[in-house]
Amino acid sequence: MQIRSVGIDLGKTTFHLVALGASGKVLVKKKFTQKQLLAFTANMQTSLVGLEACSGAHFLGRALKQQGHDVRLIAAQFVKPFVKSNKNDFVDAEAIAEAVERKNMRFVPIKTDDQLDLQAMHRIRDRLVSRRTAVINQIRAFLLERGMVFAQKPAKLKAAMADVLENAENALTPMMRNLIGTLWDEWKTVEEQIDELTDMLEQIAASDAGCCRIRQIPGIGPIVATAIVAAIGNGAAFRKGRDFAAWLGLVPRQYSTGGKAKLLGISKRGNIYLRKVLIHGARAAAMRIKRDRFPIGTWMNALEARAPRNVLVVAMANKLARIAWAVLSSGEDYRPVANMAGYEIERKRRLRLGSASRSHFPALRRLSPPRSAQESKDERTVTTAYLKPAPDNGLQRPTDL
Repeated sequence: MQIRSVGIDLGKTTFHLVALGASGKVLVKKKFTQKQLLAFTANMQTSLVGLEACSGAHFLGRALKQQGHDVRLIAAQFVKPFVKSNKNDFVDAEAIAEAVERKNMRFVPIKTDDQLDLQAMHRIRDRLVSRRTAVINQIRAFLLERGMVFAQKPAKLKAAMADVLENAENALTPMMRNLIGTLWDEWKTVEEQIDELTDMLEQIAASDAGCCRIRQIPGIGPIVATAIVAAIGNGAAFRKGRDFAAWLGLVPRQYSTGGKAKLLGISKRGNIYLRKVLIHGARAAAMRIKRDRFPIGTWMNALEARAPRNVLVVAMANKLARIAWAVLSSGEDYRPVANMAGYEIERKRRLRLGSASRSHFPALRRLSPPRSAQESKDERTVTTAYLKPAPDNGLQRPTDL
């Protein structure tokens, strides 16, 4: 019995395995618990094994790799076209076994323990930030019913909390005063937890080589740097920076037919959290960067003159993502052009080589004046975007944490 590929449908307690032969015929169809599955695969011939990239896939992928199998993770949306007829667990496993054989299939790299730890820290911090916002909004709503209105910034409300709780002349009842005090204590507790996680992320960003390199890029701080490294490691899963930006959903969604290109708003697919923090970093850079000191400032001024501010921010986030991928994949430091003359020389050289295409943001295409074929090249191409990725794909765990 020669097994060509194996598909495993993951669950919390049960796992369904389907093995296909050389002709595509189903050779094995079994249901296991996690321990039974690992015992079965340990005695099975080494095979190509496909898993859906979902909860628990990274652990199982590492365990099967240690047994000698060639393990590949596939996003669920790429498995769906292979599902036949009605859906059940065995049909899903068979679809995974068929999809993993495709030569042009896109796979998800298996994350290391360090990447998963770092990603978990970001997830917890993001949840705590949402919880803090909810507590602040609830305090505002309760005080508004008592005729107390405060400025929108949380700092204004925080500065007034002592007076709200201690002033006996306001319209708060004893019960409401006690409830507001409880919410105030919760706010301070959540704030301390967020600060603690932020400090840990800053320590990791300062000790990891990849984070230190991409933190040299304007608009990328410790939060964004650690989020990028936790998501893609050294970026070896992407062939070029444009692929990384597209994976983040920072490029337009396309709906073209009949030879007519139709581009819509950004696709917003991929990692929602990473796209959010990148856009926040790009917005901070667009507002605070001294544009006369950086070559990118000329591009930002030209874009801002013909496009809305939000278009500039998203285009800046796209640029930051592509530069970050180039720095991570090459293993080299970020090297901005030293002066504007050098920047113009490099830009004209890229235009002569024809290494870029016109901006793919619809808003920019509508607002940009017509250009000739030679002048319409996209000036946002990163010259280091095609360097060979580094061989390893992980984090350096800081010893002081």
